[in-house]
Amino acid sequence: MRKQSPHQLHIFLPLSGQHQVIGATEPIVAAQGDDVIVPCYIDPPLNVEELTVDWWRPDVPPDPTDPPDKYRYVHRYHDKNNVEDMKMSSYSGRTAIFKDELRKGNVSLKIVNVKLSDQGRYRCAVPQLGSATSKEHFIELVVGAFSPPSTTLAGLDRSSSGVVLQCESKGWYPEPELLWLDAEGKILSAGPTETVRGPDDLYTVSSRVTVEKRHSNNITCRVQERNINQTRETQMHVPGGNCYNYTVVFSCLVPDDFFIVSSCTAATTMSVLFGLLFTLTVVLFVWKWRQDKLSELKHYLTYSIIPN
Repeated sequence: MRKQSPHQLHIFLPLSGQHQVIGATEPIVAAQGDDVIVPCYIDPPLNVEELTVDWWRPDVPPDPTDPPDKYRYVHRYHDKNNVEDMKMSSYSGRTAIFKDELRKGNVSLKIVNVKLSDQGRYRCAVPQLGSATSKEHFIELVVGAFSPPSTTLAGLDRSSSGVVLQCESKGWYPEPELLWLDAEGKILSAGPTETVRGPDDLYTVSSRVTVEKRHSNNITCRVQERNINQTRETQMHVPGGNCYNYTVVFSCLVPDDFFIVSSCTAATTMSVLFGLLFTLTVVLFVWKWRQDKLSELKHYLTYSIIPN
């Protein structure tokens, strides 16, 4: 996933003649395991090196074991230093602000190795700016996880002279949807999607579809999640013919990787069996013929050595 620049954001217009905390007005999307910058600025620019910068999660209740006067922050900058002993334990060693940018009013927060639990609402505040409307801004962080799907040949459907394909994709968050599409991008009727949520809160989805002769040979399995704007898909080519040769081509994150599974029709199978039976018959005939010849030779030799 491409990491956004702290300078790419939609902002509120500041009040005339007043400094104001501004930031993103649309959710910031990050992938699990990536680093993300949650943008926040003072506008007009103001040197805040000697001020306090607070980042915290209003959607996360305080730890009941903490004393009332010791609130845990996502990140706190105070007296020209980062206050580590007031940080939430889940963010320990994973947050930072850009000290060189503070003089320009940039109070953006960097979170490294993003976790699913990092998803939520963040409050960026500079208390010394005065009124609540100007000293703080709220930003939504959406965390997602995704992976490319894999497709296999699950079997043959002799009732429809078609093949059954299975698609599976693991490691998604939030829960995605799985679609089968033909070459024209039309949705194919398929079996219900099976969804399993693992102990790590990640989702695995799978589905099967029967591809009949009337369908186009190019079939796509698509897995998508709209909240994190992520789509992964696998395209497969299923050639026709009396002896099917199913070639599945992965065209998403694993280019030029393919495997071939061959399956012949019943007519071809019968031909092979008939050939084996014919060969066995010939072998038996030759063996019987040689046994008869050996028997005749033994009989001749036996009578030829008897004296007159």
